[in-house]
Amino acid sequence: MAEIFIHIAEPQPQKKPAWALWNLGFRPFYLLAALWAALSIPIWVLQLSGRFSKALIRSPSWHAHEMIFGFILPVIIGFLFTAGRNWSGHPTPTGRKLQLLALLWLLARGAAFTPWLPLSLLLNLSVAWMAAWGLWQSLQAGRNHRNYFFVLLLIMMGMTSVAFHLNELGWLQWPKSIGVPLALDIVLLIVTIMMGRVVPMFSNNGIAGINATRKAFVEKLVISSTVGLFLIDGYSLNSLITMPWISLTFIAHAWRWILWQPWKSRRNAMVWVLHAAYFWLLFHLVLKAMASAGWIATGPSIHALTVGLVGMITLGMMTRTALGHTGHPIHATWAEQCAFTAVAIAACIRVIVPLLWPALLIESAIFSSGLWSLAFGLFLWRYTPLLVRPRLDGLPG
Repeated sequence: MAEIFIHIAEPQPQKKPAWALWNLGFRPFYLLAALWAALSIPIWVLQLSGRFSKALIRSPSWHAHEMIFGFILPVIIGFLFTAGRNWSGHPTPTGRKLQLLALLWLLARGAAFTPWLPLSLLLNLSVAWMAAWGLWQSLQAGRNHRNYFFVLLLIMMGMTSVAFHLNELGWLQWPKSIGVPLALDIVLLIVTIMMGRVVPMFSNNGIAGINATRKAFVEKLVISSTVGLFLIDGYSLNSLITMPWISLTFIAHAWRWILWQPWKSRRNAMVWVLHAAYFWLLFHLVLKAMASAGWIATGPSIHALTVGLVGMITLGMMTRTALGHTGHPIHATWAEQCAFTAVAIAACIRVIVPLLWPALLIESAIFSSGLWSLAFGLFLWRYTPLLVRPRLDGLPG
């Protein structure tokens, strides 16, 4: 009998694409935010110290605007696009749409260094509102009404940039509390909401026996009192109202923080960085109350919020979400630990030294900026290869 041979072709393994930068929002926007953080602060500090004969960044208000819309906003967009897909079960902008949004962000950063302020206005507004539109499409497709308010907050951030630009152009004279201060209040509200959702969960998952808890009453008090700060700054209310309200907000946040048992978080760097960030929120509120009473300048309060809270929470969340969404173990290597420590020390120097020794303002800014740039430079070195390559497990994202 003749033998019959049947050729069975073995399936060829599918080759993974080598480039995944535009697969999900956190990938390009975390890198862009870290790059801007690492580069723009030294530029500002060198200008502040008189190293440049001609100003590159127009004024302290422009420095603040660029840190919000050049650094903080892309982190928020990257996080919301990534979380929004999980909330709704529907995609957020990827591919060409994500590339267009990143291009608008880049053009907005360039426009800030030109005389064309109306162009800067349009570009910054476009970034915030296009991000809001992309997030809304995903949430609406999944009927995820619970998170619609994030769309509103992105729209409001765009409007604060408009108010800032109109004031700079001299077209409309807004109160000083409109623009950058209100944008910071929106950032504080977004951080407050997201930390309330994730810090207890990450703490309990990362450290056995920490037992971080949430109480509905405390959560409502935290959110409502933080919203009140937005109204106080928006209406420029006097210290007779401001001081008691900030004190109430501090009590609410401190109560929440204690429920999370932060003293048990030191065993895990990916957890303690989140709790340390929240400490800076509390310190910001203390300094804000003192500034509202006229006891100190507003600078230390603002830098406790931006360098301390925002610097640490962005690094903590960018590292965690980048590792998780690229299929890597959520573990802090020496690079993460050095970055967390560097930004924590940078915040201490930038906030505390000018408070105690005002004559050392420039020196404190120089040392702080070096540590800040080191922290975000380490992020870029460690995470650029992870964020441009596909997930290890082959899943989308």
